[in-house]
Amino acid sequence: MALSPSEPTEPPLHVAIIMDGNGRWAKRRGLPRTLGHRAGVEALKRTVAAAPELGIRSLTVFGFSTENWRRPAAEVAELMALPKRYFESDLARLERDGVRVRAVGRREGLSPELRAMLIQAEARTAHNDAFQLQIAFNYGGQADIVDAARKLAQDVAEGRARPEDISEATFTRYLSTADFPPPDLVIRPSGEQRLSNFLLWESAYSELVFQNVLWPDYDREHLAAALAEFAKRERRFGGAVSDDVLAAG
Repeated sequence: MALSPSEPTEPPLHVAIIMDGNGRWAKRRGLPRTLGHRAGVEALKRTVAAAPELGIRSLTVFGFSTENWRRPAAEVAELMALPKRYFESDLARLERDGVRVRAVGRREGLSPELRAMLIQAEARTAHNDAFQLQIAFNYGGQADIVDAARKLAQDVAEGRARPEDISEATFTRYLSTADFPPPDLVIRPSGEQRLSNFLLWESAYSELVFQNVLWPDYDREHLAAALAEFAKRERRFGGAVSDDVLAAG
């Protein structure tokens, strides 16, 4: 599919999205929050379909955080059911379209049925390489860093690692996201402007784009707009601003 003039020709390889605004979307329509989450699944389907068409190679989405357990029990139950609903309707298509699925986050606390569904999705798509979809579920950036530190400390205690050899690259390999590159771009819809404990280590030099659209309304055009904003940025990774940027400013 040809890109329109408003869509960038060199998009980021890895985009991460905080899927936010489901509850507010439902409230504005006088609907239960659960229906907002179900509408959010439809937005996820649209985004997964649009991402590779726009040149994105990897997509990470924030589905359920370690802090979301504090929500009302009925809402937590609905959130727990969303991956099952998504994979039951779309796993065969993802497998057929060459999408590799990975789930990151703590498996503790998830039901045996949900854990089995995540394992099945990963196994059935493990051979795919056309596009990568990483779902952060029961995930928190701080929790993932703590888990990685525990694993590294255990390896040091058992002689498999030496403290003097530990570097940023070494530590990265202990994170649950180690198989994915750092995100080039982190998108948060809904108008909120914070990371909310998402990919804290990995997004150290990611570009951030905040959009005033609730997640259930998100579609290809919103994703293309975020990529167009990304295309305007000059990524410096701690380096100096180029002369061209200074002149333009």
